Amino acid sequence: MARPRKPLLSRERIVDSALALVDAEGLQAVSTRRLAAELGVSGPSLYNHFRTKDEILDAVADRICAEVDVSMFEDGTEWRAALLAWGRSYRAALAAHPHIVPYLAQGPGRRPSQLRMADAVFGGMTAAGWPKAQATRIGALMRYFVAGSALGSFARGFVDDAALYARDYPHLEEAHLLAEHQQRVDEGAFETGLQSLVDGLALRHPEGRRESAAESAP
Repeated sequence: MARPRKPLLSRERIVDSALALVDAEGLQAVSTRRLAAELGVSGPSLYNHFRTKDEILDAVADRICAEVDVSMFEDGTEWRAALLAWGRSYRAALAAHPHIVPYLAQGPGRRPSQLRMADAVFGGMTAAGWPKAQATRIGALMRYFVAGSALGSFARGFVDDAALYARDYPHLEEAHLLAEHQQRVDEGAFETGLQSLVDGLALRHPEGRRESAAESAP
C-alpha cells in the first residue's frame, strides 16, 4: 500500500509554522533549522520560498497586520470614530500575538499589509483636514499606543498575595485582585487611553481650533 504523501511545502505552511512558534516560544525560537524540523523537511527546501529568516518573520508580521480592519478610513467614517475603530481592531490583532509586537515596532518595511494600513490611515486623516505632518504623527502616535498596550498585561503583573500589599503598600490594598480581573482591567485601561487620546486630538484639529476661537470671540 502506498504511503500517504506529505503535504507539499508552501509559503503558507511555513508562515503557519513560524507563527505557531512565535506564539508559543517567542521570536528567538524561530530559525530555519527549527522550522524545517517542525515541518519535516530539509533546511534548504525552505529557501525555495524564503531567502532568509527575516523574510519569514516579515511574512508572519504581514499575516497579522492583514487582520486589522482599515475600511473605516475609506468609507467616509468620521475621523474620530475611524481612529477608535481602527485602534480596537489593531490592538485585537496584536494582543492575540504579543510576541511579534517588538518585530512589528520596527516599522512597515516592505510588508504590503502594513503599508496598506499606513496608506489608509494617512489618507483618512488628510481627507479629514489634518495637515500632512500632523497626519503622519497621528499614525505614529496610535501605533505607539496600540503596540504598548498589546505588549503585555499590567494587571497580570501583580501577585495574588494580599499580605504583601497590606504590609508595605497601603494604597495597593486591592492589588492582589488585579490578576483575577486581568482582561477587564487591561481592556478598560486601553479604552480609557484610546478615548482620551482621540478626545485630545479633537481639540487640536484645525477645524476644531477655528470653532473654539469663534466661540471665544466677543
